[in-house]
Amino acid sequence: MLCFPPVPLKNTREAYKSSLLASMHSLTGSIETNCLKAIFQQTVNCKKKHISDSNCLQQAKQIPRKTHTHKEGGRSVKSISMPDSELILCSLPSILALILIFILNKRKRSRLNLPPGNMGWPFLGETIGYLKPYSATSIGEFMEKHISRYGKIYKSNLFGEPTIVSADAGLNRFILQNEGRLFECSYPRSIGGILGKWSMLVLVGDMHRDMRSISLNFLSHARLRTHLLREVEKHTLLVLSNWKENYIFSAQDEAKKFTFNLMAKHIMSMDPGMPETEQLKKEYITFMKGVVSAPLNFPGTAYRKALQSRATILKFIERNMEDRMRKTKEETEDMEEDDLLGWVLQHSNLSTEQILDLILSLLFAGHETSSVAIALAIYFLPGCPSAIQQLREEHLQIARAKKEAGEMELSWNDYKKMEFTQCVISETLRLGNVVRFLHRKAIKDVRYRGYDIPCGWKVLPVIAAVHLDPLLFDQPQQFNPWRWQNKGMVGSSSSSPSMTASSNNFLPFGGGPRLCAGSEFAKLEMAVFIHHLVLNFDWELADTDQAYAFPFVDFPKGLPIRVQHHSFI
Repeated sequence: MLCFPPVPLKNTREAYKSSLLASMHSLTGSIETNCLKAIFQQTVNCKKKHISDSNCLQQAKQIPRKTHTHKEGGRSVKSISMPDSELILCSLPSILALILIFILNKRKRSRLNLPPGNMGWPFLGETIGYLKPYSATSIGEFMEKHISRYGKIYKSNLFGEPTIVSADAGLNRFILQNEGRLFECSYPRSIGGILGKWSMLVLVGDMHRDMRSISLNFLSHARLRTHLLREVEKHTLLVLSNWKENYIFSAQDEAKKFTFNLMAKHIMSMDPGMPETEQLKKEYITFMKGVVSAPLNFPGTAYRKALQSRATILKFIERNMEDRMRKTKEETEDMEEDDLLGWVLQHSNLSTEQILDLILSLLFAGHETSSVAIALAIYFLPGCPSAIQQLREEHLQIARAKKEAGEMELSWNDYKKMEFTQCVISETLRLGNVVRFLHRKAIKDVRYRGYDIPCGWKVLPVIAAVHLDPLLFDQPQQFNPWRWQNKGMVGSSSSSPSMTASSNNFLPFGGGPRLCAGSEFAKLEMAVFIHHLVLNFDWELADTDQAYAFPFVDFPKGLPIRVQHHSFI
């Protein structure tokens, strides 16, 4: 129940009146205050005359009303207009209630201990500065200045919302570990609009858990060992077989070709090079350009074109679904379960719309992040020849053992022997930061180390800032795969304190209940690609290029490289 302060006695009434009017002026502005002054004055006049609230209202009802006559359907109709004074009195309780709510919210906000920071311009806030392109191996000038001025936890206004930005490793872990209890995923509406409302990226709660469970079941450890490893190696060799001696090409495009063909096969059994696969790839490229563009839904913009490509892609997937279901009903063939689409149709109760958004979101996640990670490894390794040499020695040992055994394909045991390769993968993900920050929102008032995070505020845990923190990683700007070895010894069962600290602060795939479902699959892709790359090629950068964050990581020139073919076996 709303409780209003008691009306003071006559000798304090004027002071009370002045105080309340001053509060109303600060909350609502001069125009609204002038209106409220009239309301308040009329109420005080009633009190001075010792007229009760009910009688005051009754007198207002007795005020003569104006009668208007107008024609309606060929007959005269009389209407009575309500005087302004009666309208004001009728709306008085609602207005006072709103004023009280404003006052209480203002008092509550003044009691909060928000982190320091700058809210920037109205609505835009500091979003433009935050998204300004910068080197992917840094946190950018914007973050550096804000951390230097305000600390690792600061407030801002980003993506049109009040935001708490965290470059603090402890707070980032706290946010991810309390997913669903204190925080939840909260991406901008433009992302949900283009990926779909049933996309795993934007879903929360039980629906996200169900979608993630489907992905985990299909990417199970058993499938990685028996089926996916073979497919990854097959598509790796297919891409590398087209690399010509001394030929300059875009390593980024080749990495995207590899991951797209793999995901198209993995999700819908589409073979590389087929007309429908190439058409789908063309639409997907247009779609991706819109994902990373400004959400301007006007003719000719990248965002509008992406929405059109999304519709084309979804129609293609839906036709594929209908064909499979029709063939199954006709009993001409069993439902195909070797790909994700067949598995979902057979083992889930998802609607058509949910399946379409799931397939599209997994195509996006599985293609984009893995291709960028592979391109980053190709970019970093030439600057560290000793790492290439140690990689080559590790993979030569594996290849020679297989040759002696008369085996051709990599096995799961071979993959588990790629220990230094895992160090290279971890260092690539740490320095390159494919996923730079995450979108979360506080669903309760949260207090962390003396700071308040109000319910409803956006929270951005910046993963890249932790990975590049010199207090957590020695010489963080340097590509050093050996930092992931335990005292320089690969395969040691014990962990040094520094190694444990690094592992706790290393979150390339997120964490908590929303840990990337394809994290092991992504590392498998990178390891197999690196295995065949170092055994068959030397390469160098053919032009100056570097990875930039837009905020997605990308190479402006496509990472042009020149290769020389070698057989080191």
